[in-house]
Amino acid sequence: MKFTIYILLLTSFLPAGPSLVYAKAQQQKDYLSAVEADKIRDAENNINERIKLFLTFADDRLKKFQYELEHPSSNRHGDMLNSLLNAYIGCVDDAADLIQLGIEKQSNIRQGVDMMSSRTKEFLVILEKLSNEGTEREIYKDNLDDAIEGTRDALNEAKKAKKRVAPPPVRRKN
Repeated sequence: MKFTIYILLLTSFLPAGPSLVYAKAQQQKDYLSAVEADKIRDAENNINERIKLFLTFADDRLKKFQYELEHPSSNRHGDMLNSLLNAYIGCVDDAADLIQLGIEKQSNIRQGVDMMSSRTKEFLVILEKLSNEGTEREIYKDNLDDAIEGTRDALNEAKKAKKRVAPPPVRRKN
C-alpha cells in the first residue's frame, strides 16, 4: 500500500519537473551580454555612467536591428528582429528607471538626462522611419509600436527630469 502511494506521488511530480526547468531557463534569459552586465555592475555607484551605458547598449541593439533588416539571416529572422527590439526597449526603460532613481537620491544626473534627451530624439526618428518605411513590418510591428511608445515615454521623462534636476553650480566672479 505504501509502495503504491509512493509510486503515485513520484509519478505525479515527474510531469512538473521539465516544466520547472523550462521556467527557470526562461527567467535567466536576459538582453545584456555578460560583458555588458559586468560594465553595468562596475559602474554601480555612478548613475550617470550607468545611464550612458544603457543608452549605448540601446543604440547598439537598434543598429543591429537595422543591419538584420538589410541582411536577413537564413534562420529565425523574425525572432531575431523581435528580440533585438525587445532588448532595445529594455535598455531604454532601464535608463529611464535610473533617471528616476537619480532624482529620488538627489544625485547629479544632469549629463545622463541630457544624453537621454538627445539620444531618444535620435532613436525616435529612426523608429518612426522604420514604422513608415521599414521592410517586413508585419513581423515586428507590435514590438516596434512598443519601442516607439517606450522611447516617447523616456523622452518625456527626460524633459521632466531636466526641470527637476538641480542646475549645475555657477561660479561667481568677484
